[in-house]
Amino acid sequence: MTRNTAADLIAATLKARGVERVFALCGGHIMPIWMALDDAGIAIVDVRDERAAVYMAHAHAAVAGGFGVALVTAGPGVTNAMTGIANAHVSRMPVLVLSGTPPRPQENRGALQDMRHTAMVSSITRVARTVRHAHLLPHELDAAIAAALGHGGEPGPSFLDFPVDVQRDPLPEVLFKVEQIAGKRPPRTRAFDADLDAAAALIRGAEKPIVISGRGANRAGQALARFLTASGAGYLDTGETKGIVPDSHDAYIGAMRGAAMTQSDLVITVGRKLDFQLAYGTPAVFGGAKFLRLSDVAAELTDNRLSEVALLGELETSLEALSDRLQGYAPDRSWVRDLRKKHVQRSASLSEALASAPSDAQGRIHPNRLLGEIRKRLDPNAVAIADGGDILSFARLALSPATYLDPGPLGCIGLATPFAIAAAMAAPGRQVVAVTGDGAFGFSAMEIDTAVRHRVPVMIVVSNNGAWAIEVRDQKERFGKVVGTALQFADYAQMARSFGLKAWRIEGEDAIAPALDAAFAALAQGHAVLIDAVTSPEAISSDSKTGLAWVPDLQALAAWDTAERAWLEA
Repeated sequence: MTRNTAADLIAATLKARGVERVFALCGGHIMPIWMALDDAGIAIVDVRDERAAVYMAHAHAAVAGGFGVALVTAGPGVTNAMTGIANAHVSRMPVLVLSGTPPRPQENRGALQDMRHTAMVSSITRVARTVRHAHLLPHELDAAIAAALGHGGEPGPSFLDFPVDVQRDPLPEVLFKVEQIAGKRPPRTRAFDADLDAAAALIRGAEKPIVISGRGANRAGQALARFLTASGAGYLDTGETKGIVPDSHDAYIGAMRGAAMTQSDLVITVGRKLDFQLAYGTPAVFGGAKFLRLSDVAAELTDNRLSEVALLGELETSLEALSDRLQGYAPDRSWVRDLRKKHVQRSASLSEALASAPSDAQGRIHPNRLLGEIRKRLDPNAVAIADGGDILSFARLALSPATYLDPGPLGCIGLATPFAIAAAMAAPGRQVVAVTGDGAFGFSAMEIDTAVRHRVPVMIVVSNNGAWAIEVRDQKERFGKVVGTALQFADYAQMARSFGLKAWRIEGEDAIAPALDAAFAALAQGHAVLIDAVTSPEAISSDSKTGLAWVPDLQALAAWDTAERAWLEA
């Protein structure tokens, strides 16, 4: 092979940026890049579907930091990847997606997989470009990575594709030494001192402040914990930040979310949009509360509800600066203490409810009983993934890991297995457990093969409530007339064993503890394991009861829309 090609420069850039692995599915239009990555010593995690490749890049970035990389081939490779790209877009996760196109002399002549990928993905990416000249690569790669990381705007996926002949173009040695290969630290931003002073004064004047964290707070957990102590505010996490401040912190009042939101007189958002999960910040929920908003992205300071003070800058720096200004401040913490007491009581009640959740008349396990037993066995620093319909609603309340991932605001089910694989690679030595519904599992079930081939220690727990109906036919009639439907409790454990996983099927309460003990022991030994638990389809989650999904406090939100209408009419 010719050395110092454009493909080699792509690999050299990723290597210089600290990328250790790329999630990919092979194809002819990306072969030069594939081979260059291998030559550079970057591991290639080959997957069974391009959507999973992007999911894995997403989860790897979420757990390890930095940006994740997916490599997908042209045509169907890109169209398959688009769901994963859309999910990263809505979740604002830094992902770099690379692809290829036919050689330039074959463009617009009916070549295989000749498509304008950039036109398809431009609305769900920060950058979407075709690099048609190899000498532009250092600039284009640097710009795409910077955009993905959110330098100057919201983080999210970037997309670059390259004609296959461009990938093979030789480049002068000097281009491998330009500053864009390793990159530079991005410009830093910080809030003005006068605005920090005004924010501190706003906090001192509040009687019932709360802090709500989001995406931007994930890299500022220690600074956030210090700020909570200094400010005396109550704390509500969201799905974007679950686990960054432990439940044991005196400010944590997650089980009292509805009361905290409606009673607060100062709402402090930290790297968080006021989206549907927070009722858009409507006065119908938050009343006359004032707002103080902190973010490293300007768009998170002005959506839906304007604030008395807005602080734009690195969140860790802003939080530390506010904590310094609040030294010596002795707030009245009675309101937060009361909510904290009720939170602890509700949490204890939840633990009891998990342990005592009854099976149905056929002996099928209640999901809460299964989750309660998993909860007992989770390490303090575990990574947990929740995915699916009802089981996600149950798991979101039952599991409190150090790191938590779920489908996010796109509601993109089917990502548990890819997320778990990437999380385990990003955090070797940490326990990784994914809980998924049987329907959601089916979207990417083949990726258990990826876990086995790459020897990734993960646990996949399938809540098998037979949610997929099968037709029942009258065998007396020639063509078997359909006379009804029945639930199919497929044997996912048998499927997993055929791929080489250690797997257990749980049917009944008495089998839960022995199976989980054996599975967690195998996980600790480095095996990929799967639990196929037959759960009751009669167990109804709060999501199902309200008809709403993906919202932390669903019963409260069910009334919020009506309340907002009443407020608008008034």
